[in-house]
Parts: sequence; structure tokens; C-alpha cells
Amino acid sequence: MAAALLLFLVLLAASSAPAAANRTTLVFLLAGQSNMGGRGGATSGAWDGVVPAECRPSPRILRLSPELRWEEAREPLHRGIDLHNVLGVGPGMPLAHAVLRSRRLPPHAAVGLVPCAQGATPIADWARGTPLYERMITRATAAMAMPGPGHGDKKLAALLWYQGEADTISRQDAQRYTERMEALVRDVRRDLAMPGLLVIQVGLATGQGKFIDLVRDAQKRVSLPNLSYVDAKGLPVASDYTHLTTQAQVKLGNMLANAYLATL
Repeated sequence: MAAALLLFLVLLAASSAPAAANRTTLVFLLAGQSNMGGRGGATSGAWDGVVPAECRPSPRILRLSPELRWEEAREPLHRGIDLHNVLGVGPGMPLAHAVLRSRRLPPHAAVGLVPCAQGATPIADWARGTPLYERMITRATAAMAMPGPGHGDKKLAALLWYQGEADTISRQDAQRYTERMEALVRDVRRDLAMPGLLVIQVGLATGQGKFIDLVRDAQKRVSLPNLSYVDAKGLPVASDYTHLTTQAQVKLGNMLANAYLATL
């Protein structure tokens, strides 16, 4: 009886090992400013620590750490990345859970999240050659090179971009947003040698200045192939009138997942 049980366990391990070893990991770059970095539950000076079920940890959801190592992802996802800010829930974890629920993915697939966002940054701070841009490219390159649990194939699925609140302060910055965004996308695709990289841009829900509509219009004018647009306008905003609430971030994560899955 004991020998039969041992044989069963060996066969079970052998049958499951190839699936884990060969699983596909979909890698998403998370870039932009504070609403991508995540302020859900963290707009009163400290994070409330509330983690909705849609943001819970999972062995199939990984995060690239500040030290460029894969680890199990946990909120706040941008800890150690979005520096000098109080961090909370963002859209990354709910996106990952929603993507993994899809039947369009290969069996045993995983999601790798690469946090790159930094609060209060205008798009000019993300131009090619700037520290934020170079950090993003470095982290994206490391994410694809570093073996994760299972050592399976990786696919750079998309760049998720939620930024622009800082560009609502100056009319000039608002008016130049389209050209700067298009340049950013072209540069990222060239430097990662992925001319068809999917980019999903989030339309602003709020702004730090009075030119919100100008930036939103500029975002909608971005005209490049393989670029999708998800609109955050109308999602619940915290009492600081700038950052999405935790539940709004969950909704946004699901919207981003749907936008990605629609391309498959």
C-alpha cells in the first residue's frame, strides 16, 4: 500500500512539473505617475492596509523587485519603486487576476508585473535619456532576461501607461502631450526591439491643474498602431480630488485586462 502511494505521488509530481516548467509568463510594464503607482486607500497620510480579494497575492502573479528579482507580487505593488510617496492599491494586481481568469491564455500561465511608475512626474520626465525612461527600459530588459519560477517562456504583453495629471498645470505641456506621448511609444518600441509592442493608455480622470480637458483631448489624438485607450473618467476619486479610490483601481485593473484580452 505504501509503495503504491509513493508511486502515485511520483507520477503526480512528474505530470505537474512540465506544466510548471513550461508555463508562459505574460509580462506587463506599469508606468506613469501616482495613479499607476497606486494610492488606493493611501490618501490620508498612511495606507489603510485594505487589500480587496481582487488584489490578493497568488503564486501565479509575480513582481520584478527593485533589485531586479522575480518575487510573489503583493500590495503595495510599487514599494521601493515609486519613491518618497505613501503607496496603496493600484491597478496592477486586479489586472493580473482578471487576465489569469481568461480562457484565452495557455494553461498554467502566469503574469509578471514590472512596476516603473513615479508620482508627480510630467511626461517630459519620461523622455528618452531621462532617469525614469532609462530605469523603465532597464527593468523591462531585466524582466525578460531574469528566469522566474518555472523557467518558462516570457512574453512582453503590454506597456500600461497612466500619466498626465502633472501636464494639466501648464497649457504648453498640455498642448505638447500628443507629440511627447507618440515619441515615448516609438522610443520604447525601438529600444526594446519590439515595433509592435502593445501600449494601453489610460485617459485622465483628474488633474493637478486646470488643463485637464486639453490633456485628455491630446491623449485621444495619439495615433499609433497597437495603441489602445481606456478611459478612467467617471471612476470614484478619493477626497484629495486627484487619486482613484481602492475600488476604482480594481475597476481600472479590470478595464485594462479587458483591453489587453481584446487584442488576443
